[in-house]
Amino acid sequence: MGSNYAKRYSVEYKRDAVGLVRSSGRTVTEVARELGISPETLRAWVRKDDDARDRGPSSGSGRLDQAADDRDEELKRLRKLTVEQAKTIEILKKATAFFAKESDR
Repeated sequence: MGSNYAKRYSVEYKRDAVGLVRSSGRTVTEVARELGISPETLRAWVRKDDDARDRGPSSGSGRLDQAADDRDEELKRLRKLTVEQAKTIEILKKATAFFAKESDR
């Protein structure tokens, strides 16, 4: 019947799958087929997220919300790093052009 091997999904994957169900307007079964997971598994994730939302962040069970907050912080950090690296690349391009021009003399 079933497999003895249980797949493990990351919190981020579960959060994204639940978010897709909520934002797409499609049924859990349609989204589950698209993602290649069991509809029962996805339905359980949605129920668990609903329970976490009902209890609120004070209950300590808002793991999906915490993961979203962590992801937002990481995204901010990475965007800042990207801007810094873009500035560094621009400076290096100018320095390369300057030294290339100087070496031609």
